[in-house]
Amino acid sequence: MPETHPTQIKLARFLGAAAREARLRANMTQADVADRVNIATEVYGRIERGGMLPSLPTFRRLCRALRADANKLLGLDVSPAWEEAAGPPPADTLEEPISMSEDPPALRRLFRYLKKLTPEQIRAIGHVASTFLKKYERR
Repeated sequence: MPETHPTQIKLARFLGAAAREARLRANMTQADVADRVNIATEVYGRIERGGMLPSLPTFRRLCRALRADANKLLGLDVSPAWEEAAGPPPADTLEEPISMSEDPPALRRLFRYLKKLTPEQIRAIGHVASTFLKKYERR
């Protein structure tokens, strides 16, 4: 089973907390939301606890059922008004980009290769990269 990326874990936790806050503001139960989104109450509970991310169609229905902005549920639009009302954003707020689309293709390809290596192989490549950097830093 593939390992879950830390950013995906942070996103699931943030989305779950934001969905719970929106649900409570709307004075609804988990069962109410699950019914409107057309998913099992247990599944919605897992989403709220940060145990899973919904599919895109489910996320869209969730936004509509909660009358919540998708950007806010994803932590992309933490406005000053939200900070004042709810305090500072949780420590799980996403701080790193999810997409590497701005990186050159060769770097993205290298990253895909690195993800398949063992920890020992990654350490070896790290040593090689460090040696290259030291060589160029001396110039």
